[in-house]
Formats: sequence, C-alpha cells, structure tokens
Amino acid sequence: MEDSRRKFLKLGTGVAAGTLLAAQTKAAMADTPDAASTPSIPASPAGKAATLRLVSFTPKSGGATRVGAVNDAGGVVDFGQAAHAAGIRLAFDPASMVSLTASGATGLAQARHLASTGAHHTLANVTLLAPIPTPTRNVYAVGWNYLEHFEESLTAKKAAAPLPAHPVFFTKDTHTVNAPFGTIPYNPAVSVKIDWEGELAVIIGKRGRNVTEADAMNYVFGYTVINDTTARDIQMDHGGQWFKGKSLDGHGPMGPWIIPASDLDYNNLDLSTRVNGVVKQSINTSKMYFKIPRIVSELSLGLTLEPGDMIATGTPSGIGAARTPPEFLKPGDVLETEIAQIGTIRNVITLVSA
Repeated sequence: MEDSRRKFLKLGTGVAAGTLLAAQTKAAMADTPDAASTPSIPASPAGKAATLRLVSFTPKSGGATRVGAVNDAGGVVDFGQAAHAAGIRLAFDPASMVSLTASGATGLAQARHLASTGAHHTLANVTLLAPIPTPTRNVYAVGWNYLEHFEESLTAKKAAAPLPAHPVFFTKDTHTVNAPFGTIPYNPAVSVKIDWEGELAVIIGKRGRNVTEADAMNYVFGYTVINDTTARDIQMDHGGQWFKGKSLDGHGPMGPWIIPASDLDYNNLDLSTRVNGVVKQSINTSKMYFKIPRIVSELSLGLTLEPGDMIATGTPSGIGAARTPPEFLKPGDVLETEIAQIGTIRNVITLVSA
C-alpha cells in the first residue's frame, strides 16, 4: 500500500527546542483543556433553528462525565439534570455519547428539546472532553481524499500514479483520542517529526453492514473536528508503520462538540489548520474526492459499523512533511483546527519525558 500511496520529502532530524517548564501526565494530556482556551461558538444559521451542539463534559467542581448541549450563548445544558427536572425518561444514558448516538430519532429529539431549556453551567466552569471520550473501537480514517494532497504527495515522491479508485482506510488507536483543548505530547525519544492533518470526522449513528451509497447518510449521526496528528518518522522512516505512526497517545484531538447531520451541509464547510496563528491548510469540504456516502458505503462492505464509530474523512494539502523544507510541530506550538459551522479545537504541543 505504501508504494502506491505517499512517500514524503526527506524529513529533517533535528529536535526543536521546547520552552515549556513541566511535563504533563497522561491523564492531563487526555482530559485537561488549555486554561487559556475559550471555545468559540459559530452562530446558528440565520432563519433556521438553533444548531444543536452535543458535548461530553465534566464540571470543574468535580464529578463524572456528562452529556449535554452548548447553546448559542455559551450555556451548557446537562441532559441528565434537565430530564430529571422535567420528568422525562431518556432514551439514552446521559453519561454516554455513544448511547445517545445509538438512540435514534427519539433520543435526538429529546436532546434537542432539552437543549432549549435553561443551562446548568457555562463553558467557563466545565471541562470539555472529546465528544466520545472513550471510543469502543479504533477511529477509522481515510487517506488521500483531496486531490491537492494526493498531488503534493506525488510531487514529494517525484513519481506519478493514477487517481485512487477506492478510499484507502486505516485506523488510529483508541488512546489517540484527545480533548478539544488537550495538550498533545511531544516525546523526542519517540518522535521528532510530528505533523498536522486537519479533518472533518463523521460519527456513525446506527449499526450497518454492506450499506448502499444511496442509504449511507441514514447511518450518519453527525460531525466533529479532528486532527489526525501523525508521527512521520514512525510512519515513513521505520518501515512504513502507518498504524503506529498514526496512533501515539493523544494524537487525535477532536471536538469541541458533535453537530447532528441534519443541522449542516457536510459538503460545504471551510476547513483550516493553523500553527501559531499561521494558516497551513485551507480548503472547502466540497473538494473531497470521495464523498461521505461513498466512504460510509465502502467501509461497511463486509465490515459492520457500530453507533459511535468515528471516521476521519481525510486531510487537504499543506501538511508539514510535504513542505520545502519540511516543517514539524515543536513544544510550545499551538495547533488550531477549525471547521466552519462546527467550531475550533486548540491544542498545545507539550514536551513530555514518559
């Protein structure tokens, strides 16, 4: 697969100097937002119902994971608390986003109703987790899904190849999943070539196998932002280890919330990736080579999809490894991944020793 895909420019080997003072623990890496980060809230479309922003969170005062919604004013509704107050028996577990994705139209209608009730928290006094903090399975991902990225990879390889006939799939381990404002670990003993890949992620809402392309959107629950952060030296220099290069702990920040599929047009979203405020990737999702129905259909051939499965749909051109000279993330860098109508995740690259 590697010979037909991409081989990047010779990667630099220097270790960038870090400026942060202390290493972060794995728990902090996965669940603690950057204290300086305040989630921005894209306005709901004019003339339409308020956008439903589904979140997993914990109160900063303490407590277990909860599922809720963020309103346009930045208020956070706790679905469990709101349902109890209203005497509503929920179709889903208010502590599990996977349960909500599996609850179908009934659960989503309940969530939408409860989101319109009074907020119990503000964004300032909760910690946002990844929308699905503990996936039940690996995160699926698609390679080479924007032609510009395909072309930059071939240019780096100084080779030619036909356009892909089918989506190419790989996975990221569950421990890659990181909070929307969590720190991304940088351990020079593991990798010094950490790259960015901003992507739109699809959340599956019901079980399906051999799903037809025409029916595929009925299996999509919603969308979120993900950065398929990648260790290029492991991926390319250590024998083509795609899975390992894509699967370092914390190298899959996502969020800040899930937007239901009915609330936006996935095929017309501006996507950008920034490092320290400098735009590195910029594209509209209309430029996807394989559209979401094709991706869902092909992935499901002989492979059962489950509620809560996540699919990263591919990154555009502008990755660091294909630049001249190559660029990689270093400790202290701020990585921002933004998709219009969904939101922005912001992650600081943090030096760790273990």
